[in-house]
Amino acid sequence: MNSKDSTYSIILDHVTRIEGHGSVRVSVRDGRVEELTLAIVEAQRFFESFTRGMLAHEIPWIVGRICGICCVAHQMAASKAVEAALGLEVSRQSRLLRRLLNESQILQSHLLHVYFLAVPDYVGVPSVLPLARTHPDVVRRALRLKHLANEFTAVIGGRALHPMANTLRGWRRLPDLDALADIRRRLRAALPDFEATVDIARSLKIPDFERQTEYVSLRHPDEYALYDGQVYSSDTGELTPVSDYRHITNEFTVPWSTAKWARWHRESYMVGALARVNNNFDQLHPAAREAAETLGLEVPCHNPYMNNLAQVVEIVHCAHNSLAMLDQVLDQGLEQEDISYTPGPGQGVGAVEAPRGLLFHAYRLDDSGRCTEADAVIPTSQNVNNIERDMKAFAPRMVASMPRDQVRLHLEMLLRAYDPCISCSVHMLEVEFVQ
Repeated sequence: MNSKDSTYSIILDHVTRIEGHGSVRVSVRDGRVEELTLAIVEAQRFFESFTRGMLAHEIPWIVGRICGICCVAHQMAASKAVEAALGLEVSRQSRLLRRLLNESQILQSHLLHVYFLAVPDYVGVPSVLPLARTHPDVVRRALRLKHLANEFTAVIGGRALHPMANTLRGWRRLPDLDALADIRRRLRAALPDFEATVDIARSLKIPDFERQTEYVSLRHPDEYALYDGQVYSSDTGELTPVSDYRHITNEFTVPWSTAKWARWHRESYMVGALARVNNNFDQLHPAAREAAETLGLEVPCHNPYMNNLAQVVEIVHCAHNSLAMLDQVLDQGLEQEDISYTPGPGQGVGAVEAPRGLLFHAYRLDDSGRCTEADAVIPTSQNVNNIERDMKAFAPRMVASMPRDQVRLHLEMLLRAYDPCISCSVHMLEVEFVQ
């Protein structure tokens, strides 16, 4: 049955993969979309309040608990913010280890999302479980790569989830060089698996939809910006200091959502893998640029569904770039460094690229070095406004040409393409049609 020339509502409740509950509601009258809202209805989590009164070095370990998938990014952003507040310098060795740790978690997250959450949509199955029966080699590859990425994080950070080896200025316990050499060997041996991942992604039929928007990410003069850089806008081509993050995010509220929304130079903007690839394509590893060509990802790309393919491009980049950084670490060796610091007052902002996009943390410390103010701006909250505008732009075409079950699926796929936080299940919601 075609949904054109009919009146109905689509109610998608309990969106569990965006750090809590949410819903999408679409009202259709006489075949035309009258209203569409994406509402995040999760209660506040109060992590900024938790940090008040904490010592500076305690903050990164606590705020990492904001997310079980992006815990490294939260630690990195918070560490950089506190170090900025205290005027602490970070050595080249510590910066290199942090870059490795951050890229290891981007590998973890992207592999999880692409293989286990996105691919089932494109092959018409409800979850990855049927693929274990029909395509066991693909699922084994996914599990193999995810296990490798988990162990990569554990070797650098001490454990795969909420690592504790890293701290202000450096590492409490340095990674074992033999373990690093083993990770390097396994990463190199896994390169054919990463190439096969590109082949799988190339076979996916991406919905035909484009909407121009502003793409926002870090940009660094010397590297593909995942750990350091200033904030770059595709609209202006200009760089903005991370410390001006509030002028970038311009957070505001809407009546139907407990999540804050964001906008900068236009009504909304996008962060994440596609934004980074669009803004920093020239700094990708050559193998990643080749993967983009194989996938048909040409920049600038304005199809939000292509964010899944941009994640695959970043998987290839992180695999090769991590190998180069591991070579550097193993050639130079590691030395235990002084990580002591003197508590004191100050305020600072830090930013990194989390798997899902640009992440900001900001802290103010009192004379004793304890936190008095905290602020975190999460990638998913920056994307919510843009997701709803994508849905509003694409929904009329869906309604005019697709049956209701396909409208529902494409709305789910669009939301899932952004990889919103808490990627805990493939089917994130139930749908009820109301006449």
